[in-house]
Amino acid sequence: MRSQKCEFSIFVTLLVMSALAIAQVNQPVAITDPKRITAKPDVDVEQGEEALSLPRLYSSREIGATAWSPDGESVVFVANITGRNNLWLVPAEGGWPTQLTVSDQRQSHPTWSPNGKWIAYQSDYEGDEQWDIFLVSPASGQVVNVTKTREISEERPTWSPDGRYLAYMVKAKTASSYEIDVFDTVLRETKHVTTGTSADKLNTNPIWSRNGDSIFFTQTDAKGTDSNIFAADLKTGTISLLTPHKGERLYSANDVSPRAVPDGGSLLITSNAANGYENVAILGYGGKGGLLRPGRIEWLTNLTWEVSAGHFSPDGRSVTWAVNADGNTDLYLHDLLSGKSTQLPIPSGVNSFGGAETAFTSDGSRLLCYHAGASAARDAWIYRFDHGKAMQLTHSLLAGIPSSHFVEPFLVRYPSGDRNWTISALLYVPHNMQRNAQNAAIVYIHGGPASQSTNSFNRFIQHIVNQGYMVIAPNYRGSTGYGRDFQHANLFDMGGGDLADVLAATEFLVRTGYPDPKKLIVMGASYGGYLTMMAVTKAPDLWAAGVALVPFVNWFTEIENEDPVLQQSDRATMGDPEKNPDFFRQRSPFFFVDRIKAPLMLLAGAHDPRCPPEETAQVVEAINKGGGKLEHRIYPDEGHGFARLENQLDAYQRITNFLKAHVPPADCGCKVNP
Repeated sequence: MRSQKCEFSIFVTLLVMSALAIAQVNQPVAITDPKRITAKPDVDVEQGEEALSLPRLYSSREIGATAWSPDGESVVFVANITGRNNLWLVPAEGGWPTQLTVSDQRQSHPTWSPNGKWIAYQSDYEGDEQWDIFLVSPASGQVVNVTKTREISEERPTWSPDGRYLAYMVKAKTASSYEIDVFDTVLRETKHVTTGTSADKLNTNPIWSRNGDSIFFTQTDAKGTDSNIFAADLKTGTISLLTPHKGERLYSANDVSPRAVPDGGSLLITSNAANGYENVAILGYGGKGGLLRPGRIEWLTNLTWEVSAGHFSPDGRSVTWAVNADGNTDLYLHDLLSGKSTQLPIPSGVNSFGGAETAFTSDGSRLLCYHAGASAARDAWIYRFDHGKAMQLTHSLLAGIPSSHFVEPFLVRYPSGDRNWTISALLYVPHNMQRNAQNAAIVYIHGGPASQSTNSFNRFIQHIVNQGYMVIAPNYRGSTGYGRDFQHANLFDMGGGDLADVLAATEFLVRTGYPDPKKLIVMGASYGGYLTMMAVTKAPDLWAAGVALVPFVNWFTEIENEDPVLQQSDRATMGDPEKNPDFFRQRSPFFFVDRIKAPLMLLAGAHDPRCPPEETAQVVEAINKGGGKLEHRIYPDEGHGFARLENQLDAYQRITNFLKAHVPPADCGCKVNP
């Protein structure tokens, strides 16, 4: 039963800002004049050197999700050390990791039970995203599949405070909405917390109350422009709306305060309701008998960058948040009593909080984080409050890979295609590249579209830049990180203005004086693969080659065959193909493949539920009939992206060979002769 009896008038918003928090944010400096882009000379860097070869780079490890042990002595983490994403254990003080699970299938989202006996995690089959929940004993390695539902996906498990129950998101394969379930690990029974959710709504991120009587969750609409926070009382079944509002606003719950409040409590939340940018606030609530009433909102930040809430400290006196300023993310600790905010001393780049239910140890002495940068693969770090220092816990880059040879990108900005927006992009320039208008360059398009190219580690980009290719990664309209208006700017216009922003990136590239205008390449995955196909069909004379990974190419077949959640999303953000077929045809590159002039490479996964392999197959058939230049492969054991190490190596080696064959890089004259 759902109860929403709260009136909008009692949802009071108070603006209480921390001036110090705002002043401490590092403001990024971007280059707007292409002539100021200059290749860095380095006599120690050789073009095409073995140290940055694909086999060497992919011998480094990928670190995934982490979780503390209850006593804070160990950390469980996901890593592909064996070539598969399995669970590993490492002492919190550092040391050699121990493999906990051995599986050919990928695993993710580990979370340690409060009594320490079990670690819950999720795993799917060959990338099909039909996840099951498993338990593994950290002592014996015993593994139990507790859901065993091939046609139902259970995701993101989280333990109740007493360690008996698991809450998680659940979706049938044919359903378009997520529900919340609770599993009793003693009786092996499942209880539905939410049922009958509208087809265009998603219930996500269940969070237990401190006494285990309630679960807070976020409900988002398919359009992705509006969301609410709800509380579900597990005894009465009452569900309370905690964020009644007018218009489209995003509210998401991040954590529950441990501090006791008579007949109520407070949540740490992220919302764009204050100024159109995601910021951090504390939402109060009160009530008895299962029905909760929303209280006031106290805003802790008011930035015009995206801020994401983290967690309360175990004593409830502090909170954490992360500030994403144009692709670089810093972490902050905020004292609720003094209002003082302190940036954590972690190297600059893309930083985020780790842990499952919380990044804090139970005694509040340490924080689990991640750090990544252009020259640093993602690793787990631990911040110690007694020392005021952060320690790297995992070590992804192996010996033999000189991080000093990696390229740090320039942050650049240029006018959008229609001059209505300013587009930020990351521009990678090879060491020692000559400004002679003879070089090859790649426009590297991120997916999503609600995503962002950030200053993180990208193995392929570092490899291909070392081979002599410039790379620009634009954050076109529709990207996250730049506020509500910018993110909404491509609604009902996908493949239109965002494509123009991608094409405008080539103007900036050419004006630097480095690339040959006849040696431009477009490349992207997922939605970036779609924009790649739009680019080679709508601007065919611009490109010397195109590479599309796991793309969709035909709105009609994509909406017909994709996962039902994405069907709802696409209809909510683009409209109905049956009502507006001419528009959808114009925005479907499949119908214009006869215009393609550049050699094309397509790579896909056979089990992809997001961009099904039929999308790639229909392009392959059409281009082969027309006699075009095409290379392609559909990996039989992958989904949306490539998780298996051997497939990653194969895919990116194919891409490298393809680019060198059709658009060879210029020689920088920087090879070291023995």
